[in-house]
Amino acid sequence: MHFDLIQSLSLAGDAGTPNDDRAGAGHARAWVIDGATDLGPPGLMGARGGAAWLASAAHTAFTAAGDAPVAAMCETVATRVAEAYEAARTRDPLGRWELPMAAFLAARLAGDRLEAAWLGDCVGLLRSGDRIARLGPARAAKDAEAAQAAGMAEHGLGAVKRSPPILEALRTARSRPGIAVLGIEPEALRRLETAHMPCAPGDELLLMTDGFSALIDAYGAFDAVALMNGLAEQGLAALGVRLRGIEAADAACTRFPRFKVSDDATALWLRIGG
Repeated sequence: MHFDLIQSLSLAGDAGTPNDDRAGAGHARAWVIDGATDLGPPGLMGARGGAAWLASAAHTAFTAAGDAPVAAMCETVATRVAEAYEAARTRDPLGRWELPMAAFLAARLAGDRLEAAWLGDCVGLLRSGDRIARLGPARAAKDAEAAQAAGMAEHGLGAVKRSPPILEALRTARSRPGIAVLGIEPEALRRLETAHMPCAPGDELLLMTDGFSALIDAYGAFDAVALMNGLAEQGLAALGVRLRGIEAADAACTRFPRFKVSDDATALWLRIGG
């Protein structure tokens, strides 16, 4: 079996800021990557921000990775990213918060099964007939993020330039050891999560960074079934308009507490071919 690409979409959260998401699909592999928003100015990786650098490095590594079980593929990607970091960095990081990191979800077809692996908060939905299976973390992870943002609302949410208390809180959280993300420390792969499930020609797979999966996880505009139905009826572009409309109507980030009005939002719609 193989993947057929139906549609792809990638929207920057703000037109004045680089999009730190990446996505790709090949014959039997596909992935989405979400670079963790930089918490300081560029410098560690030269003139380019660490999030965009890491997302691009990981995308290059996934593109070049050979056919292997999904966990082994991710190990190869992590090793190549770490090697690229050592070759490209211009100085020592100011703290752990400055280390480039990213969430990702990768999928691979192996016979009549779909393999998936992820670190962080990217999400996938596999539609097989009337059954929809979720890949990636549970929604509870986004509820915790919203609660953190709500607890800091007095310091101003949604501002392009973050207030010092919010920046310090985010740096502290980013500095915790053991965060389940792709970065320059290959041992993070010990926290890699995987899933294996049957699939068949005609099944459809939607891979999303959390900026797009906010439609189901943060904003509750759809459940998984309604999102896949909306995808078939309207396509990714219309869903992207719906996403940005929800965020524009809550630009103060009060109904849906969050640190940015809009996040980078990326999605791949794939169909499995025989």
